[in-house]
Amino acid sequence: MASILICKPIGTILDEAGQEGECTLKRALGVLNLIALGIGAIIGAGIFVLTGSAAAQFAGPGIVISFILAGTGCLFAGLCYAEFASLIPIAGSAYTYGYATLGELFAWIIGWDLILEYAFGAATVASGWSANVVQLLARLGIPIPPTLTDTPGTDLAFYNGLWRPAATVPAGVNLASLPHVTAVFNIVAFLAICLVTTILVIGIEESATINTIIVFIKVGTVLVFIAVAAVYVSQHWAQAQANWTPFVPPNTGESGHYGWSGVARGAAVIFFAYIGFDAVSTAAQEAKNPKRDMPIGILGSLAICTVLYIATAWLLTGVVKYPQLNVAAPVALGMEATGVAWGEYLVLIGSIMGLSTVMLVMLLGQSRVFFSMSRDGLLPEWAGRIHPKFRTPYISSITVGIFVAIFASLIPIGVLGELVSIGTLLAFVIVCAGVWILRRRRPDLHRPFQTPLVPFVPIMGILISAFLMASLPGATWLRLVVWLIIGLGIYFGYGRHHSRVALASKK
Repeated sequence: MASILICKPIGTILDEAGQEGECTLKRALGVLNLIALGIGAIIGAGIFVLTGSAAAQFAGPGIVISFILAGTGCLFAGLCYAEFASLIPIAGSAYTYGYATLGELFAWIIGWDLILEYAFGAATVASGWSANVVQLLARLGIPIPPTLTDTPGTDLAFYNGLWRPAATVPAGVNLASLPHVTAVFNIVAFLAICLVTTILVIGIEESATINTIIVFIKVGTVLVFIAVAAVYVSQHWAQAQANWTPFVPPNTGESGHYGWSGVARGAAVIFFAYIGFDAVSTAAQEAKNPKRDMPIGILGSLAICTVLYIATAWLLTGVVKYPQLNVAAPVALGMEATGVAWGEYLVLIGSIMGLSTVMLVMLLGQSRVFFSMSRDGLLPEWAGRIHPKFRTPYISSITVGIFVAIFASLIPIGVLGELVSIGTLLAFVIVCAGVWILRRRRPDLHRPFQTPLVPFVPIMGILISAFLMASLPGATWLRLVVWLIIGLGIYFGYGRHHSRVALASKK
């Protein structure tokens, strides 16, 4: 029993972080790259995809409160991540932090959970990316066969010049009068993941440069939407007030469908949108000056994105009545509603580019977690191999890319999004607990960044994350439990017997 709870010595982790050479990850990221990496992951599906569906199905205009609640939980968790990232600047994120504080079994659980978070996160974003690309091409007169634009079994209806899920056609439209087809495979999402995987294999520096450029473009797109929507709302104030009334729609009698339980459910669903700062911490071993730059990258990206999220959600629900927002490209719909003809095209292009960087950062984080677990012996050696020229974990990147491409093309976006949210929240609970535990066990360690108000901040991070997890449906919990059982089978069948930390302790 003791062997599965063994902690990885902090000294060993710091020694690994300081290693250089062609068999190690390349340190190429500065503070701007890290902030852009965080924004690249955070600004994407949350604004461009999930804001509309969460408002339409769960919270109404109260989605603004959902973003504030989720952002508050992220602030507490982000402060804990910042301390760990400056103290233990190595790839692996919460997996490595858990290994240092809670022991190997908990490290495995969180590492396996991060695989769920990043793999399904990238797949979720690929689904949203596909919807925006299909809509843009249709507007440009370049249609794609509708059977190849969504997950198998999805009922698509042709409405207002576009093939879209029949469930998203506005109420009052006679569905029976519209042409219908059934989707069989999402080829667009599949190809998107393949392209991003190729970029990641080529190199971290190239990937970071592409990400930084696109981040400036997509933040500009969000700011343009905010500006255009703000002008529209100011000129149509009565309409906006009507759209915001009631701000928290009355509960339907079912928990999580409007009312305050709906606001909580909305916060849990859109929590997926905030996992970007978690992804920043996976790149710690590729930062030039991680002890100084990692906290700036994590907290800076979180602060910028939270403000943009709240402003976008408030204005979007003011421009369009919330029941109509259950579409794959809600911001484009909002821009179309303002009457600005070029706005829909701008937002679609910005959404596509924005979601591209989210996929890139999610797959980057996934492969780095694989890399760390392999180096510890918990996964096979091939997952940690570094390409001699590109100095990236190329085999794990390709393997992850293949599986994620399949997930994205076959599994509905709603199921993917809730799985990612529960995985993210579980990671936050473990990281917050880890900071508190390490403060008690090793108060002597030099911490370049210190989480303030310990244990209050970690406890609040744990409580808010646990509350949001409880707001998710039982089916999502069941999928998480099944995923963790599969992971424990792999750990006890392989990882436990090949653990380098456990083997070293027996010598």
